[in-house]
Amino acid sequence: MNLLDTSAVVEMVRQKTFRPGIISSVTLFEVLRGIEDEKRPRAKALLEESFRVLNFDNSIVEAYCVLYRKLKKEGALLPDADLLIAATAIAHDLILVTDDEHFLKLKKLGLRLE
Repeated sequence: MNLLDTSAVVEMVRQKTFRPGIISSVTLFEVLRGIEDEKRPRAKALLEESFRVLNFDNSIVEAYCVLYRKLKKEGALLPDADLLIAATAIAHDLILVTDDEHFLKLKKLGLRLE
């Protein structure tokens, strides 16, 4: 199964297409924050019905810390939201579906991309 990055979910909404997959709770936050208040409950319900949502667990926290430490040492940090999404994919052995090229630098750290 694949983990869908926020960019992949937003693109599906724009194109009115669907692809099965899993999303991180970070993606849920990122998508919902851009939706008008009165539409947010329905959008949240649709996302939760359409995708399995992975919430933070200890394996994600550990994977995030490893990624953060290695990238900080290189002076090449990514935004925390993106690191958490990548950590979710790594911790749960999922392939990340994304259009964001900055995830490419995480391949050497174990992130699998589509």
